[in-house]
Amino acid sequence: MMRGLVRCAGWAAWGMAGAALGMTQVAGCGGSDTDRTIVVGSKNFTEQVILGELLAQQIEARTHLRVVRKLNLGGTFICHQALLAGQIGAYVEYTGTALTAILQSPPSSDPEAVYRKVRDVYRTRFGLEWLPPLGFNNTFAIIIRGEEASRLGVKTISQLTQHASRLRAGFGYEFLERADGFSGLSRVYGLRFAKAPRVMDLALTYQALADRKVDVIAGDSTNGLIASLGLTVLTDDKRYFPSYQAAPVVSAAVRTRFPELLVALSALAGTVTDEEMRRLNYLVDGERRDVKGVVKEFRAAKRL
Repeated sequence: MMRGLVRCAGWAAWGMAGAALGMTQVAGCGGSDTDRTIVVGSKNFTEQVILGELLAQQIEARTHLRVVRKLNLGGTFICHQALLAGQIGAYVEYTGTALTAILQSPPSSDPEAVYRKVRDVYRTRFGLEWLPPLGFNNTFAIIIRGEEASRLGVKTISQLTQHASRLRAGFGYEFLERADGFSGLSRVYGLRFAKAPRVMDLALTYQALADRKVDVIAGDSTNGLIASLGLTVLTDDKRYFPSYQAAPVVSAAVRTRFPELLVALSALAGTVTDEEMRRLNYLVDGERRDVKGVVKEFRAAKRL
């Protein structure tokens, strides 16, 4: 989903200050033939920090480049600007976010079409290179309790509509307001709940669902709490929600000077499923595990 967008208020001011930073040695890649340093960035939430660390460890293991980590930078626009300015050399972006926030194009639920468009436009307009997707899609998800899904025999959102009139929904404010949120969902699926959805803080909806304060929520499809609280993500069988595939994006300088880095990061293609991303997020957020250790274990298990 389009996480990180709300944290970009200081983008313009940061960009001017960052221009000076870009003239120092802390840049996306080294400024001389002997400097083989790559700076890996990330947005400022758990999943992004995990993915930034994954890129960093993959580069360290598969190349002779030195990696500097600049994780937790901020939202989408900050990371995009940092990449353009050469202050970072790579980070992970989501295709749907790039399509709607950066390219200002309407959302689409066709993952291959979205990927092709952002890849091609980023290359021609910005000189940035999208590498193959990591394998998971972090979009909105309609979620119910696992035992409720079993009792009702519900696996898809279409099946949920048969029971919705007896269920209570709790949604975050953003989901209720966005063009790709509840209004469109209810229209496409014919969803009619017992009463108007309760407006809640998105971060609180998972526990509220587990505690039976509500029966249906719209959450983050890769949130670690889904598995830990015994919740079930319903299949979006009408493909209503946009595609938000995660993929590494690298700068033009990196693409030109360090082709071995592209090979190393491309080896991550398809290695992270939705369920695995939920598990990694939970290990960090739920079990308070160290990000570096979690990523190291994941890479070892995947033989990366």
